Amino acid sequence: MRRHGWLLSLLALLAAGCGRRAERTGDAVTLALNWFPEAEHGGYYAALVHGYYAEEGLDVRILPGGPDAPVTARVATGGATFGVENADHAVYARAEGADVVALLAPIQDSPRCLIVHAASPIRGFEDLRDVTLAMSAKGAFAHFLRARLPLEGVRVVPYPGSMSLFLRDPNYVQQGYSFSEPFLARRAGVETRTLMVSDLGFNTYTSVLLVRGGLRREQPELVRRFVRAARRGWEHYLRDPEETNRHIHGLNPEMDLAVLAFGVEALRPLAWTETARRDGFGAMRLERWSTLVKQMEELGLVPPGRVRPEELFAAP
Repeated sequence: MRRHGWLLSLLALLAAGCGRRAERTGDAVTLALNWFPEAEHGGYYAALVHGYYAEEGLDVRILPGGPDAPVTARVATGGATFGVENADHAVYARAEGADVVALLAPIQDSPRCLIVHAASPIRGFEDLRDVTLAMSAKGAFAHFLRARLPLEGVRVVPYPGSMSLFLRDPNYVQQGYSFSEPFLARRAGVETRTLMVSDLGFNTYTSVLLVRGGLRREQPELVRRFVRAARRGWEHYLRDPEETNRHIHGLNPEMDLAVLAFGVEALRPLAWTETARRDGFGAMRLERWSTLVKQMEELGLVPPGRVRPEELFAAP
């Protein structure tokens, strides 16, 4: 979810982090998030709450993100040990020469969607016409939609970061995540329908764990320990999220427990896919990365041949 009030949340998070700093033990590690704590980060927090990092001899400090958080840059320059970002950001970073590598993809199928009013005649992407569509101009998914759909009579406007305009206008469509905005709209008395971008073939790994390639080569055991703990955290969170959700709510009060519970339910089928059951939780496949790189090349987002898909991810 992307909402206002992020500055107050950031101050609270920083204060909470400072209060615990004196208790740090073990190998110091930082994890930079792409947004404020919410369900998409649940497994990483579960590993903290349930002591999985500590069992691996790691003292982990999770750094909150925010609007345009420079996660890949922080990881590539050593400003953070690990980072959490979506797969297309890793492609952008590699195209710019950043040595970042994906280690774990807990959310296998993208929750990215367009949200429409349930009372509208829009049943699929082909019905998008004569509406206002709010979406980020920077997102690779937005470039994909513009290239793929005719968008006849559609007025594309910047994503506002909240649902206030959507709730007031039945002809308003906006980007969102399937595990967040639909619940918020329903609670406000508006029923919605979600159009999943993955159904059109643009399906990016989400909340991917990133590391600097040099660190992976220099300290492979530290990287393996972190990934083991993070994977355990995600498996625990998807099975039993209540304690972790209370922790996340304490860090980010805008994420109330009902929203977080809805988020976990929506995330489970996106995380425990057939691939995850077959290859292992969070495993990634070359064909998925190859498809993403090819799509971004065709959209003109990265130069052809600049990014080698096999270099984007690795087993820890």
